[in-house]
Amino acid sequence: MKEFQDKIIVKNLLVRNITGVDSWERVKRQPVLINLVLNKNISKAGEKDKLSYSINYGTVAKAVSKFAEDYICDTVEALAEGIAKICVNECHAPRVTVRVEKPRALLHAVSAGVEIIRTKEDYNQVDSNSNTIPNYINSNQDLIFIKDLKLSTIIGVNPWEREEKQTVILNLTIYNSDFNVISSQNDNVTKPHNYRTIVRTISKYVEESTYQTVEAFATTVARIAITQCHVNKVIVRVEKPSALVFAESAGIEITRCQSDFADETRHISQPQLDFLNGISFKNSRSTIPEQAEVIKTTLPKEYKHFAFIGLGSNMGDCVKNIYEALQQLEKICKCKVLDTSFLYETSPMYVIDQPNFLNAACKIATNLNPEELLKELNAVELNLGRSRENTVKNGPRTIDLDILFYDDIECSTDTLVIPHPLMSEREFVLRPLCDIAKRFEHPKLYKTCEQLLSQYLKSPNYDKKNTIHKVLPIQNSKWIWNSKTYIMGVINVTPDSFSDGGQFYSVESAVSHAENLIAEGADILDIGGMSTRPNADEIPIEEELARVIPVIQAIRSKGITDIPISIDTYRAIVAEKAIAAGANLINDVSGGQLDPDMYRIMAKTNVPICLQHMRGNSKTMTKLTQYEDIIKDICSELSERVEQAIKAGVNRWNIIIDPGIGFAKNHEQSFQILKRLHELTGKNSPFEGFPCLVGPSRKGFIGDATKQPDAKKRGWGSAAACAASIAGGADVLRVHDVKEMVDVAKVSDRIWRSSLE
Repeated sequence: MKEFQDKIIVKNLLVRNITGVDSWERVKRQPVLINLVLNKNISKAGEKDKLSYSINYGTVAKAVSKFAEDYICDTVEALAEGIAKICVNECHAPRVTVRVEKPRALLHAVSAGVEIIRTKEDYNQVDSNSNTIPNYINSNQDLIFIKDLKLSTIIGVNPWEREEKQTVILNLTIYNSDFNVISSQNDNVTKPHNYRTIVRTISKYVEESTYQTVEAFATTVARIAITQCHVNKVIVRVEKPSALVFAESAGIEITRCQSDFADETRHISQPQLDFLNGISFKNSRSTIPEQAEVIKTTLPKEYKHFAFIGLGSNMGDCVKNIYEALQQLEKICKCKVLDTSFLYETSPMYVIDQPNFLNAACKIATNLNPEELLKELNAVELNLGRSRENTVKNGPRTIDLDILFYDDIECSTDTLVIPHPLMSEREFVLRPLCDIAKRFEHPKLYKTCEQLLSQYLKSPNYDKKNTIHKVLPIQNSKWIWNSKTYIMGVINVTPDSFSDGGQFYSVESAVSHAENLIAEGADILDIGGMSTRPNADEIPIEEELARVIPVIQAIRSKGITDIPISIDTYRAIVAEKAIAAGANLINDVSGGQLDPDMYRIMAKTNVPICLQHMRGNSKTMTKLTQYEDIIKDICSELSERVEQAIKAGVNRWNIIIDPGIGFAKNHEQSFQILKRLHELTGKNSPFEGFPCLVGPSRKGFIGDATKQPDAKKRGWGSAAACAASIAGGADVLRVHDVKEMVDVAKVSDRIWRSSLE
């Protein structure tokens, strides 16, 4: 069109503006570069030499500068939209291209920004005298750019390039066909357009990659942008400044869109966070990290929204209060609890003269809007005995329910602010939130929950005197994880167990053994009525019940009520009856795989559970020892069982994992598990945060190493295996020789427990 062929240009207009956060993610005034191209037919101005037939770029620059200097916004998208509206409505440009660039946007990039094209037709529905930004404009020409992002990685085919990391420079241009612009009162931008998210996701992967060619490297960067950050189209330019001696750089540029990765693209927004901690293990051997498979659990089809809720209690039976609140979220609020965090005992903040709190967080699906949800949460609080009248602010309460996030919106009314305004200064909120939303980004602060916690712990406001402990309520006590290694004493009420079969087969001998184990220092008793050694025969359910129930009842009838009892079974009915008889934990060697009703019973009884990794059953497991990578395969298979338990309604704080030494593992694989246990339990590991039970006691791999065929004589080898387990991060040891292993644990804890560093 002739109307658009002429251009009035304003190049690199520098303004000082508060737009989002700076490279250190602080809300600071920072330099912003604005480039404008205003399209208008200026032929008459050329003929008559009169400015009135054109657009005065001085007037444009003055109006844009004033708007940019005065306008505080959360995103460059909102700033660009406001500038475009001024150019079209006030300066009467038929079409304008606005490029907003932040030189201090990212720590490792020269700049980042947006470029948009708008016409007068886009603003026909908007009052020309209003500064309101239209709710929605669709332009497939809008783009985000990231300029000269410098990262270090191993890349190249030459031998010397495989030894040293070298700098690569990335330039990204990101397109989207459905570009949303929110009103100026709520100018957040949808997650696919958040360049911080894109850069963070790509950078994490790039710096750990070892590609030989820039072609494969660039293709993977494009794949991550499209399949994980959900952009529609991306141009990736990769340059290697060190590639050629007599050239500034060498590299390639590619353009990719969703159709190029059709089988991999997921149209899922941030809300559906992974059920564990924001990292998925489904494709654990994939060359691309599943950091936003991150995004795995979809909302149930009957629900439209999700929310994260904080829970706290420090009056009455706090565990019961939190459990009842979760129940009423479903019964009264008509929500669906999708996941829960671990439980934390925390010292009080603000008002310190009050009891410690129990805190947790949960993720729910709901059809209620934020105000309706708040009203229902207040009703639950009232039902559980909390009165907001005549109570001390931040003082004791039976239950406290706070909306932390609702979808990824920002909301501010007289009664409700979302996201919760104080969450970034509250460890008791951030800790449990990180259990279930580690990678979730705060829609206003543009930081993940993990980043918020990390920065709070390093801030001058952090008080190290404030205690926070991950706890497991069990029987009449709370286990404090990482304070010590807990010892589970074995009581096999069987005639055929591999190490002590027949020794404690009668009720009297089993009870006597229980008393001895308690005297020797056991923290919990594990009672089993059916051997799960290789090739053991399965017994009828009635016989298993007849073995274990009388023993549990006899122990409790003797007044032994403080020590927890674990029922070692993979049968749901045995577990249910054992809990009713006085047991407190379900220890399932199959991880819930051998009885389809087990997860339901685990959720119904609301007791701690141990999910062990195992393949097959006692008859077949010795033939199922083929692993591509023993730890990654255990993670992949065991994570599915944890997910099934959570989906069935088991609270996360009740779950203990067990890698299953000796179960569908040969001797060498059992040693590998102990050697690499930290890969299962450590920082940024798949099961980070989950308590881990290990049961190496007297097993065959120890006999193989010590050449000791008699299981009862494998005590020294068991001691070494137990010490290795604690070094690898085990929290509970299942052992036969309690007295000796208590000493092993005490010494090992002094060496390796982080709380004693």
